[in-house]
Amino acid sequence: MRHQIQNLRNRKMLTAGVICLLLIIFMVAYRVSEQQAGGPKKQELTQVEVYRLQRGDLAKHISLTGQTVSDASITLSPKYAGRVTAVNVELGDRVKEGQILLVQDTEDLDIAIGQARAEAEAAGADAVTTQAGYYADFLKAEAAYDIQKQHYDRQQYLYSIGAISQDTLDSARDQYVTAKAAYDSLANQSEGGGTPASVRSKELAAVKSRYNVKALEKQRSDMFLRAPRDGVISYRNAEVGGYLTAGSKVLTLVDNSHIYVDCSLSENDAAVLEPGMDVNVTIDAMGQDFTGKLVFVSPAMGDDSKTFMVRISLDADRSAIKSGLFARSAIDILQKKDTLFVPKEAILTKNGRTSVYVYDENTGTVQEKQVTIGLMNDKEAEIVEGLSEGELVVTSGQDRLQNDMRVKVKETAAKQEDSAGEAGES
Repeated sequence: MRHQIQNLRNRKMLTAGVICLLLIIFMVAYRVSEQQAGGPKKQELTQVEVYRLQRGDLAKHISLTGQTVSDASITLSPKYAGRVTAVNVELGDRVKEGQILLVQDTEDLDIAIGQARAEAEAAGADAVTTQAGYYADFLKAEAAYDIQKQHYDRQQYLYSIGAISQDTLDSARDQYVTAKAAYDSLANQSEGGGTPASVRSKELAAVKSRYNVKALEKQRSDMFLRAPRDGVISYRNAEVGGYLTAGSKVLTLVDNSHIYVDCSLSENDAAVLEPGMDVNVTIDAMGQDFTGKLVFVSPAMGDDSKTFMVRISLDADRSAIKSGLFARSAIDILQKKDTLFVPKEAILTKNGRTSVYVYDENTGTVQEKQVTIGLMNDKEAEIVEGLSEGELVVTSGQDRLQNDMRVKVKETAAKQEDSAGEAGES
């Protein structure tokens, strides 16, 4: 029994010795491999990209997209209902201002105009007759009044000397009063030198009749649909014999004498644009570029779009450009000359503090510096305070950086930083 226990102990010791021997062999092999590899592996440096700070002009790049629009697109509709007797244009026809495009039936109007003219002539004649009758009656009454006044004055004298009786004087006075009343009645109608009321009413009736003729003639003229300006017919919905209702869409006239591009912009972009700026416009559908000028910047934001509308006038031959084409353009606005600026991705903002990491070419390390930002555009930010020209600002990988950390500048950094990249790798 003791012999079995001793054998068991010997086997355990042998197993433990084998394990220790294997561990020793593994450790020796590891050290040998390290020596062959040149020692323990060094920690890899964090890679960053840098930008060398230099003075230049800070500009805002504004992209514009929109559609071409014609100078005018006018829907033409009849003012009155009626049957079509002539359509003088086809789709695509170029027309001149005042040209008759469509005619409606005027037969009933021609009859009405003839009747109105006859009524106007009759009213005018009635006014002339009334005026002549009035002045004839007035002269007659005036003469009678003068005679009766003279007769009454003479009778008063004769009565005063006892030559006539009271009855004779009373009779003369009655005749005088009657003549004066007739004269005053006619004279009062033209008091102040105006036209007598009876004549004026006839004259106004004649004027009303003449205006009625003009109204019918104007209605007849409106039955001839004319081009309000030069242009091209882009829509037609009328045929001879068809009946048109008042206000229905019949023709559309497009004036391409001027072609514009209407675009929508944010308030930040619209705030720096001014009419008169020169722009280049690309119309992809035509594969051409055109020069133009900014002619309008909306003074107010659109209620629905919450954007500002701007309009560009194209200088090209407009006859070849159609409205509704997609167009794009860009404008570079100088914000500040000769200033320091960095890419916006270099800026770090934390707890209200703005900073950047600066790379030291001599030590290959970075330091965080607090800066003051001025103007900004879509890609760059002006540095007002905190940096000097020539310093190298880290533009990528900042989230892994700490002060005094050694870094490696990527080979893909900007060409101006090639020398810095070599310094960081050395």
